[in-house]
Amino acid sequence: MYDLAILWDWIAFSVRWLHVITAMAWIGASFYFIALDLMLKPNDALPEGAYGEEWEVHGGGFYHTVKYLVAPARMPEHLTWHKWQSYSTWLSGAALLMIIYWVGGELYLLDPTKADLALWQGILISAGSLTIGWLLYDAMCKSKLADTPTLLMLLLFVILVIMSWGYNQIFTGRAALLHLGAFTATIMTANVFFQIMPNQRIVVEDLKAGRTPDAKYGKIAKVRSTHNNYLTLPVVFLMLSNHYPLAFGTEFAWIIASLIFLTGVTIRHYFNTMHKTGAAPNWTWGVTIVLMIVIAWLSTVRTGETYEEAEARDLTPYEQKYASAEGFEEAYFAVVGNCSMCHGREPTWDGIRWAPKDVLLETEGDVARHASAIYLQAGVSHAMPPPNAIQMDDEARQAIIAWVREVRKTN
Repeated sequence: MYDLAILWDWIAFSVRWLHVITAMAWIGASFYFIALDLMLKPNDALPEGAYGEEWEVHGGGFYHTVKYLVAPARMPEHLTWHKWQSYSTWLSGAALLMIIYWVGGELYLLDPTKADLALWQGILISAGSLTIGWLLYDAMCKSKLADTPTLLMLLLFVILVIMSWGYNQIFTGRAALLHLGAFTATIMTANVFFQIMPNQRIVVEDLKAGRTPDAKYGKIAKVRSTHNNYLTLPVVFLMLSNHYPLAFGTEFAWIIASLIFLTGVTIRHYFNTMHKTGAAPNWTWGVTIVLMIVIAWLSTVRTGETYEEAEARDLTPYEQKYASAEGFEEAYFAVVGNCSMCHGREPTWDGIRWAPKDVLLETEGDVARHASAIYLQAGVSHAMPPPNAIQMDDEARQAIIAWVREVRKTN
């Protein structure tokens, strides 16, 4: 049974690796085509129906790209579709969310100090909430709001702020920010699957049938692609945030996440404007820096249970299962003696102000709650504690291994 924990961790690592690779491909393609679209130049010598061209040099050769605003006069023999980067990124991300935040929901998803939820309830909220954003956003895009794109984006921002606040009321800090990223990424991939690709297929079918495609389909696809372009950078931040408790370990994490969406707008506005006009709107960097200073200040406001409150709180069923197991006392003292100086509510190790990744290992509930992570980090591997900090002896590591294996042998 304990070997399954190691295998499961490698599965999670492999899926995360796949997710990063596919996300790089999707983001790279998205940024490239947005930049290319903005840099297109008119030319009277272009073929009929062509909107603009761009010459580029890369890899020892020259590339000549021509864009047709609607479609060329005939269907080209070879046509490359850019869709699988988006689909594979979302699918691998959804799989990773299930592995970490559903299967490991007792530790990473649920926060008993915020909401008293059963794991199945947390999973239901997690899955159901991801569709809400797409339904609202898509309805707005199909309404008269589409004629006022700035107002449409402002309303989308309001929805993101509300969801950021809502997630932080029920989930752990890291799960809240991760879910906000998944919420946004779902909108982006749904744009590709439900709007951009179907509209492009209509254009292709018209070309095959000898009909002149309607320009509205290309316009819809471009609007959705532009929205995705502005949402990309905040999603990347939110995906990385679970590694940095300064981002998620504060009661103002929902405000931090909201401000990150504004930095995404200012940064992309800089590059989009520069690609289109050649003139760099340098003021956007000033705004971005101010926003990041505010974010850094908000991150210093630390909240959560005190040591006394954590000691007094009843253990959850998950914590009780590990705390009542044979060998827990030995493992508990091994963890506290080697880890709590960094992983405490008020760390005593020089240079550490907050527990790394916000993992607290002081009370019996703390240690029981993080049993699987302790087993992998300080039991079967020697990743923790850092070897240049404390030399944890083999007897302590064996106590941790024996404790967790005992629990899993009897469950």
